[in-house]
Amino acid sequence: MSDDSREFHKPVRRPGEVFDRAYSGTDPAEVSRAAHATANALVSRVRDDPSGGVVDRLIGFTDAHGIDTIAELWSRSPARSLPGALWRIYLLQLMVHDDARTAALQYERGRHALASPDDVVAGAPTPAGPDELVALSDAILRGVFTGDFGVALDRAASFCRVEAAGAADLADDADAVDSARASGFTARALRLATYAEELTAAAVLWRRDALT
Repeated sequence: MSDDSREFHKPVRRPGEVFDRAYSGTDPAEVSRAAHATANALVSRVRDDPSGGVVDRLIGFTDAHGIDTIAELWSRSPARSLPGALWRIYLLQLMVHDDARTAALQYERGRHALASPDDVVAGAPTPAGPDELVALSDAILRGVFTGDFGVALDRAASFCRVEAAGAADLADDADAVDSARASGFTARALRLATYAEELTAAAVLWRRDALT
């Protein structure tokens, strides 16, 4: 998977600049209102009545429709907001689905590199292969709609920390033999570490009834 062109995008992949151009003529306040309204309506409606296969369709939405529709709704929202948190969790799911082998390798390396409870919080089995990582990413997203939303955010944050540690470890390995590959893993590690911080902050806000 190329970090430059494929990072977290499946099956339709567009770089962030495309979204910036698409929104360049739109009132940012209107975009923000739409993002928050749709995120709140979706989460509230599904959590009130998580039946009829609705949750399953939401879990598999990007497999069937790509990321563009969700990006148009939530990609420009602040990280510490409900649509921003949902966007990041969908991106994590897509990262795993798009390249489950690399995600599993990163997770196992991160599991051993970290001296923290993040592996336990994230909830992956031991060992965690590609199929297990796909199931874990789906379970975290499912928790957004059916479980304790704060727990889902905490699990996503811990998952990011484990993956970030693994990506950094792989970058160290690649540094001496493939500088481009090392740079890709380093960039991914930094991005995932940032997501971890943002999702943790979102969990705190959720528990204060302040994530909107």
